Amino acid sequence: MIVAIILLVLLAISLLGNFTQLVYRTFTSGLSSGLRNGFRTTTSRDVGPRLDECVLEDNNSRKKIAVVTVDGIITDHMVDRSGNSMVDVIKAQLDRAKEDERVKAVILRVDSPGGEVMASDEINKIIGDFQTDTLDELGKPVLRGKPVVCSMGSLAASGGYYISVPCRWIVANELTITGSIGVIMHGWNYRGLMDKVGIAPMTYKSGKFKDMLSGERSTNEIPVEEHMMVQALIDETYGRFTNIVCAGRTQAYQKNNKEGQALGTNWNSFVDGRVLSGTEALKHGFVDELGDFDKAVERTKKIAKISNANLIEYRERYDISDLFSMFGQSGSAHDIKLDLGMDMPKLQAGQLYFLSYTLVN
Repeated sequence: MIVAIILLVLLAISLLGNFTQLVYRTFTSGLSSGLRNGFRTTTSRDVGPRLDECVLEDNNSRKKIAVVTVDGIITDHMVDRSGNSMVDVIKAQLDRAKEDERVKAVILRVDSPGGEVMASDEINKIIGDFQTDTLDELGKPVLRGKPVVCSMGSLAASGGYYISVPCRWIVANELTITGSIGVIMHGWNYRGLMDKVGIAPMTYKSGKFKDMLSGERSTNEIPVEEHMMVQALIDETYGRFTNIVCAGRTQAYQKNNKEGQALGTNWNSFVDGRVLSGTEALKHGFVDELGDFDKAVERTKKIAKISNANLIEYRERYDISDLFSMFGQSGSAHDIKLDLGMDMPKLQAGQLYFLSYTLVN
């Protein structure tokens, strides 16, 4: 009984603390929102990630360097408990960094084997737009673009490299696994298994290619034209990847007044899907410098022309309203998952990926 009473008291204290924190955050966020909107009456709720600024390293400076982290498979399908995708969160973080005049630059920390083509391309555009000058309705510059420096972790391959390319400067460790520039479309052909079990498919279609990429057909039933069309789609996406690499690295080299590394004359020979170490990537101009995160911080200060700055990051804020919103989501949004210590990618048939396949297979 004594133990039960103690637990009830602790539970009450915890609930009171959470409620107090909720009221405080609601008041402060409402006050700041009111100041921005002139305290206009509204019945709508702000959508998108709600971010809190957290100090990673306090260097007693008014200037800031924001750190944005991309960790794991790049996807726009998986959402967090607030219903925000990875792309949503990254865009919100960069928007906050753009609005804050004290933020002078951004460090993009990448530790990813890649992921979905669309999600990688969206993040690439977001980073590129963040660094350009914004214009008002009259065409006059409103805000000077802020540089983004990429700090590669142990892995920044395929889509992980795709989102690193628009950065002003790329810092990789000597042992960083990067490169893997290419496109993959994955699927299964299980017709042989169906024949063994005694299952025969029945397909009715409106056109010859309506069942493209279906795993129910025998390999000899797949038209040659289908192979050509799928390969053409992959080649088109691959061509965009290589163009993005060439344009991003060339622009960065020019903006850096030809400091760093320019793409090697034979860089096209290393975009066949192979992975590169940080040392090899530097040799062929895919990165600018070897070093760790501290080296990236030093380089960021030099590019932003500041002597000192606090390191900050924007973290998503969750409160009791997110708990209630879970009851309105589909069952897949809050399934119980078994943590095996690593994230296994779920490749969807018929979808293109910028993914370092050899590292996740």
